[in-house]
Amino acid sequence: MKSAHSQKGISILGWLMMLTVVAFFASAAFKVLPHYFDNMALEKMITSVETDKALDVRTVGDFYSHISKGMQVNSIRDLNMQDAIKVKVENNEFRVHLKYEKREPLIQNIDLVVRFDKEFRVRMP
Repeated sequence: MKSAHSQKGISILGWLMMLTVVAFFASAAFKVLPHYFDNMALEKMITSVETDKALDVRTVGDFYSHISKGMQVNSIRDLNMQDAIKVKVENNEFRVHLKYEKREPLIQNIDLVVRFDKEFRVRMP
């Protein structure tokens, strides 16, 4: 059994390894989190059509216009709305399919990929 005097704690090399691992995960999180925030903003824009009666969204064109304005307000510029959002009208409700993926370079040829795929049923006002 080692004495208490010889057990001094983590070494410099241990601290550097721990700091490297924490920095790696922090870097990955800071690259991916903005895409999750953009997705949450898009989901909120889609669901606001049903809850906010002042919007008066009645057609698919109105829906796309509403989403486009919301994307400008939220500074979502790196996403093609026509490719990511598909809207259909069925049974007096909008069927919205939000599907896209984003890639962020991590290290040389290694990318972080986030994929979003969600369907919404939004009743017309």
